[in-house]
Amino acid sequence: MSSSNSSANGRLSVDRIPVPSNPDAEGAPEFLSFHELDVAHHLELWGDLDRCSTLAEAVLFWQGNEYEERHVFLARLDEVVVGRGTLTLPLSENTTTAGVDVLVDSAYRRRGFGSKILAVLEEQARERDRVSFDAFCSEPIRLLVPGAGLLEAKSGTGGVPLDTASTAFALHHGYSLEQVETNSTRPLPVEEELLRELEEQATTRAAGYSVIGWKDRCPDDLVDMFARQKSVMSTEVPIAGLGWEGEEWDANRVRLEESTWLAGGVAFTAAVARHDATGELAAYTVLTHREATPGMVYQEDTLVAPGHRGHRLGMLVKIANLRRAVELWPAATSVMTWNANENRHMLAINIALGFKPSGFDGEWQKRLE
Repeated sequence: MSSSNSSANGRLSVDRIPVPSNPDAEGAPEFLSFHELDVAHHLELWGDLDRCSTLAEAVLFWQGNEYEERHVFLARLDEVVVGRGTLTLPLSENTTTAGVDVLVDSAYRRRGFGSKILAVLEEQARERDRVSFDAFCSEPIRLLVPGAGLLEAKSGTGGVPLDTASTAFALHHGYSLEQVETNSTRPLPVEEELLRELEEQATTRAAGYSVIGWKDRCPDDLVDMFARQKSVMSTEVPIAGLGWEGEEWDANRVRLEESTWLAGGVAFTAAVARHDATGELAAYTVLTHREATPGMVYQEDTLVAPGHRGHRLGMLVKIANLRRAVELWPAATSVMTWNANENRHMLAINIALGFKPSGFDGEWQKRLE
């Protein structure tokens, strides 16, 4: 797929590019240009690559899988790479939605190139009968200046600065701010005195539950139950007005996620709370770590299943995993997490553990119907 037009700026083309089977395969130079734009953007915005996928991760992710089709695009101005776009098309659930993302090199912004990239992505999505477009934008907490104008999320909790380029771009193209997530970070290791104090408080409410865990692969005897919890997670996480359906997870989908992480250089550890009387998994949390960014650990999903809430299980599994992370990845100096602003309970757990806001994500949506 290719789209091009000429103007006073020169000839701009937006082309879908192949995703290589590995970073050294044929077609990798184009994909490397695609990835280098992301690297430059993260360095410009954050000053580090803590939130940026590695090249190996990017190759594996953008190959897509049986659950989601993924396409990547390069924008060139007279053969000079000036931007990129991505399009994700869920295949099992949410089959009327598409994920879109636009990035223009800092030297070529405010010339309409981002709008032209987005137009190509939306056209492709419409051709696949997608009627709802989702996008998100992550930015540093320093942009949330006290007293500055905010665009409030439709969720009623949180907002994004009105005067940023990302906000102006989204609004100009008909997207609405549905939700804001807080990105939080704290140093590692967590002080053992704090962990013991919080653990003692939580344990008084958690009689009848045991905390267990694993590294890199869920045990075979637990994988079906873990998959069911992943399905619950997809419906229980706050999504505000975003039109997302729940995901159906099974053992195959869990194993695919595990193998993709490991192939991309991502290690992980899970801690779960098991109900002693029934053997049911009642809560879980997952941390990941990349050798490419050895100082950072990433908090992935955390869930306490309905029917098991009120026992401080979220706190207990997080404590267990934070201790385990220090043992597994001694070079790690920080842990990072994300929470929807309306998820007050999980935010409270993270605040008690010493997390501090470091960024925010705006979750945007545009519906055609």
